[in-house]
Amino acid sequence: MKTSVRVPVGASVAALLLAAGAVGCSGGTEESPEMTPAAAVAKAAKNTEEIDTIRYRLTGRAPEEGRVKAEAQMQLKPELAMSMKMTALDQGAGASAEIRLVDKAMYIGGGAEAAKEMDGKSWMKFDLSALGAEGEELDQLGSASQADKNPAAESTFLTGAEDVEKVGTETVDGVKTTHYKGTVTVADLEKSLADEDKATREKRQKSLEQYEKMGVDKLTMDLWIDGDDHTKQFRMRGDADKGPLDMTFTFLGFNEPVKVSAPPAKDTMDLAEMMKESQQG
Repeated sequence: MKTSVRVPVGASVAALLLAAGAVGCSGGTEESPEMTPAAAVAKAAKNTEEIDTIRYRLTGRAPEEGRVKAEAQMQLKPELAMSMKMTALDQGAGASAEIRLVDKAMYIGGGAEAAKEMDGKSWMKFDLSALGAEGEELDQLGSASQADKNPAAESTFLTGAEDVEKVGTETVDGVKTTHYKGTVTVADLEKSLADEDKATREKRQKSLEQYEKMGVDKLTMDLWIDGDDHTKQFRMRGDADKGPLDMTFTFLGFNEPVKVSAPPAKDTMDLAEMMKESQQG
């Protein structure tokens, strides 16, 4: 067996996609006329606490990777589980991958292209508990901590903007929404952590660390909120050290059953086992 392998195409986007996200979607009409933009955004942020599962579609541009698209489903409670199919559109043929997180292990599948590099196996397993956060292989994914972040944390950042304003009403995927926008700096978000409860502070801190690593110091935020005060669509933009960040999440459902299974063992290369064999050798 080869002791040196290349992580399947698109894996460097995995941490970014796991780091990003927002809340669920629903139908309805726009918010009450007396609600201010700041109040509407705050109410949608509060509603993230009621979300156990989400399904969403992602399109946009990631630093280094260029244009990406993905569809995902994620369970936030009682234990984190997720599956995502993604494609790096500017990376040529075969630049697709599937990511699964289940039972505290991350699996990255690259199909036939990955199998060429991994003795016929199309999946690589990263056992987060076995490898630990200090492993070099985990650094390629951003860090192990990115896998256990609640994606709803990203959408609540707009509550920290001082310039939140209402853009207008728009229909997104057949749902009437009200569009809001604003800007926030990572430094201001860091300062605001002291005013949050412990759970919210921990969620936001993980996200902010990711942006700091990318070199993003300011985010332009857009939120499309439906008549039930849930975010239907979410967009974030910023300038990173290695290129622009511009991600739009459209939410397809929430609090629906989510089932994620580990890939067949016969098709999976276990990175922890491979490292152990390498050390023994």
